[in-house]
Amino acid sequence: MKAGSRTGTVATLVGALALSAFTAPTAEAADTGITVSSVVINGGKPVVVGTSDEKLPSVTFRIALPSGYSTANPSSYSAEPFLYHDTTASKGANSGGLYMAGYTCYEDSSRAAHCAGELTIDPRYDLDSSGDATTWKIGVAARLFKSNGQLKAEEYTTAGGGVQVKRWAKATVNASPEPVTKGKSLTVTGNLTRADWVKHSYAGYGSQSVKLQFRKAGSSAYSTVKTVKSGSTGALKTTVTASVDGYWRWTFDGTSTTGTATSGADFVDVR
Repeated sequence: MKAGSRTGTVATLVGALALSAFTAPTAEAADTGITVSSVVINGGKPVVVGTSDEKLPSVTFRIALPSGYSTANPSSYSAEPFLYHDTTASKGANSGGLYMAGYTCYEDSSRAAHCAGELTIDPRYDLDSSGDATTWKIGVAARLFKSNGQLKAEEYTTAGGGVQVKRWAKATVNASPEPVTKGKSLTVTGNLTRADWVKHSYAGYGSQSVKLQFRKAGSSAYSTVKTVKSGSTGALKTTVTASVDGYWRWTFDGTSTTGTATSGADFVDVR
């Protein structure tokens, strides 16, 4: 049974919390008795973010309420996972965390529910440093409310685990000359770039291992021909011997801070 949608309420509350940096009165910072468990963000996979598009990674979790509170009264409580990379959840909530856009809870019992929603990550406002490409900790902001809607208690706890937030990468390719004579040299170039969250543009990603791959015309599978290092500006260049018609591409496996990238395919006619 659906315990009640929290999407509208939480979207408004999270926005307000983000603007106010979670500034609750100190006297109200107390144990709520709410337990949040089984938090999974983005299906357990890294979140890869570019320079402008907002990302909405999924969030699932379970909540258990203290005595005297019921899932049938969703306005009496809230429990919101968020991401932070400070020393404590409380400090993290006050120093630029990544918050939920909203969530919906479904009743399992009178005091327990499973919930699903989304985080919102806008790189134009939420990410402003290369240091944001790291493993973020998972925190929980839990609150109980009085019958008049005023805050009764609030606490920030760590849910355990973490989520990698990575910089989006791009790769381009160009093979020439086209067409090329069989047995002659073919030069394959390209560029590897990744998101710069300070300038909000893409910058060259140097000194990275990038694979040159080939797919013969009529085939569906690519094979790696060689691996090269990108130049200081992200430039890619190598020479191969032309043998048969086919498609050339660059592929990058990613790093701890940067996502994977595969260029489009450049078809070369060998005569």
